[in-house]
Amino acid sequence: MLRLWTLAEKPPLAAVRRIHSSHSSHASAQASTSKTPAKPKWTPNSIRTGVVARKRGMTVLWTDQGARIPVTVLQLENCQVTANIKTVRRDHTQYHAVQVGATDRPAKTESNQMLGHFNKARVPPKRIVREFPVTADAHVPVGTKLSAIHFVPGQFVDVVANGIGKGFAGGMKRWGFHGLAASHGVSISHRSSGSTGQHQDPGRVFPGKKMPGRLGGKRITTQNLAVVRIDTSLDLVFVRGAVPGVDDAHVLITDAKKKMIALSSHNQAKGLYEKVLPTGVDDLPFPAGTAQLAKRLPTIIESPAYRRSPFIPQE
Repeated sequence: MLRLWTLAEKPPLAAVRRIHSSHSSHASAQASTSKTPAKPKWTPNSIRTGVVARKRGMTVLWTDQGARIPVTVLQLENCQVTANIKTVRRDHTQYHAVQVGATDRPAKTESNQMLGHFNKARVPPKRIVREFPVTADAHVPVGTKLSAIHFVPGQFVDVVANGIGKGFAGGMKRWGFHGLAASHGVSISHRSSGSTGQHQDPGRVFPGKKMPGRLGGKRITTQNLAVVRIDTSLDLVFVRGAVPGVDDAHVLITDAKKKMIALSSHNQAKGLYEKVLPTGVDDLPFPAGTAQLAKRLPTIIESPAYRRSPFIPQE
């Protein structure tokens, strides 16, 4: 079921160019000797680009075994590649990255510098632009529109977003302190943090002390979320579990560093080829899952449940 995009990837047809009749024999000789360049394939050492999506909220899905699982709905909004980056560091190593933009915005609200950048890439102005480090073989042509088919149901992803800001909070809410007694004898100090220092020596409060302060509003990475379902007609990605941030906030989705990138290269080096990818996943769209690939595949693709049914008693 999850091998559909592998079957749909066909080698592109050779480009036909109209030339003068006197050069037809020379052109036919060149065509016979030239070969169509092979399409790059995903390897365990490859690192693909991520995508920028918007968190639409949470809902529930039922597996084919009847189990109810909570999912977060993430939607791609005109996510396009705006640039490919290659930089040589001082130690002569190379840094490769793909710059991705999402969510169109009016041109009159964009700066002239960014308008020139988007015009060079031939894409409309974007509200958010982010950069994803990749390997040298994972560059994507500029202007390519990424689709939800970029992620395969059954794989794991990391989601990065800004957490919900909760303002200035006390020690009990911010750090989970127990607080003082709620009975008689405590005078208006029930939720106080208590003592924060020692005596005349050291005579100060050590840096990093858990005290009241601003809570939330920081960049949070939620790792190893399973992709349960994708909808290519609306560019929806359903991931299992909660995602940081408020609804309609922008989030960054990448292949999981631990359960996808690190584990696949580790199992490949050990010769465990059947464990290079998660169960049921045979391949990943490489270098990216584009809108053209999504047109050749079913609209909705779900991951089957590979666990034991929770409703069948164990023997």
